[in-house]
Amino acid sequence: MNAFEVRGGKKLNGEIVPQGAKNEALQIISAVLLTPEKVTITNIPDIVDVNLLIELLGEMNVKIERPQRDTCIFQADDVDIDYLHSERFKKKSGRLRGSVMLAGPMLARYKKAFIPKPGGDKIGRRRLDTHVIGFEKLGAAFNYHAEDGFFHLTTNKLQGVNMLLDEPSVTGTANIVMAASMANGITTIYNAACEPYIQQLCSMLNRMGAKISGIGSNLLTIEGVDYLGGTAHRILPDMIEVGSFIGLAAMTQSDIRIKNASIDHLGIIPDKFRQLGITVNIEGDDIHIPEQEIYEVSRYFDGGVLTIYDHPWPGFTPDLLSIVLVTAIQAKGSVLIHQKMFESRLFFVDKLIDMGAQIILCDPHRAVVIGLEREQKLRGITMSSPDIRAGQALLIAALSAEGKSVIQNIEQIDRGYQYIDERLRKLGADIKRVEG
Repeated sequence: MNAFEVRGGKKLNGEIVPQGAKNEALQIISAVLLTPEKVTITNIPDIVDVNLLIELLGEMNVKIERPQRDTCIFQADDVDIDYLHSERFKKKSGRLRGSVMLAGPMLARYKKAFIPKPGGDKIGRRRLDTHVIGFEKLGAAFNYHAEDGFFHLTTNKLQGVNMLLDEPSVTGTANIVMAASMANGITTIYNAACEPYIQQLCSMLNRMGAKISGIGSNLLTIEGVDYLGGTAHRILPDMIEVGSFIGLAAMTQSDIRIKNASIDHLGIIPDKFRQLGITVNIEGDDIHIPEQEIYEVSRYFDGGVLTIYDHPWPGFTPDLLSIVLVTAIQAKGSVLIHQKMFESRLFFVDKLIDMGAQIILCDPHRAVVIGLEREQKLRGITMSSPDIRAGQALLIAALSAEGKSVIQNIEQIDRGYQYIDERLRKLGADIKRVEG
């Protein structure tokens, strides 16, 4: 098992460019199955999850040229549909939950799709139900075949329908939009997710010939078409990385410029870090975080303790709550972190407490952080990364801590962040990858 060995306590300095957005990439790359023509995608993040999806497409017989690591030219003109019903696909897709987004394009273009059964007796967690219920409303039949362990989705032809999603699932919305883009008639999706990733997907589909209106709102209208053509698309910078670098700069008292951050697509992310007292300067399309000795958490007008919580866009993304939590450790003041959407995202705080943080885990969804005000530094420990986002938060904590930290299970971090150790070393971080 590989690990990061970090010697913290160093101030960093310099410029860093965020990678392409992972969550957008998984949707956009799935959408290439909607056309037999060439689709060129740039600013692709070179990370494990995205590369695994590209590998899956290659095994489906999609033609792939990769002139650069951040650029792929796809052509799905001879897709091996049966591969999606194979043991190889079942095994490989089990490592990537995002592979479910292949189902929408496959239903739209080939009238059938296969989803390997996740663990447990039911289809899985609720956000996967949103996909399947949407497909059923569009007219797909959905059955589980015990003999092969796959859920089978079939249709003669998808039909447009009015639907209300029970939750604004980003991946669910993306999958349904891709399926509806080639359905008969008009589909309306109310309570649709409206994150920049969805806006990007809809804009790309429209360039391919789709007819989607309401982009950027929670009411999408899709007029189905018979054919979609090729296009070119550039993936946005990853807003999660942008937020992570803001938190990193504050925790390590560093002067960092985040280049080409796509400010117009960050929503309230800069303001949430400003609520922690962090100076966030917007300069053109860059973000400059100057070195700060103290940053003080805001209070409500009545003097109440600040609460930062996740909410569907344009609210605050749940993927950055772990970063806000770790950044608050050295702040002046207290903040309540409320993770509404996921019940296991806060279970890494025990490691931060071991490092010297003052955190009270109230329940699986809420934690109170009492800022140290830099009166004491965190201390380096050996720890393991439980997931992608917690791993990045632990890395920030280690870079700010005194002494040596070892972060194990960094495969989780590699799933979401490309060459993060190399990029941090260019800022002056003392971090090395240790193979075990």
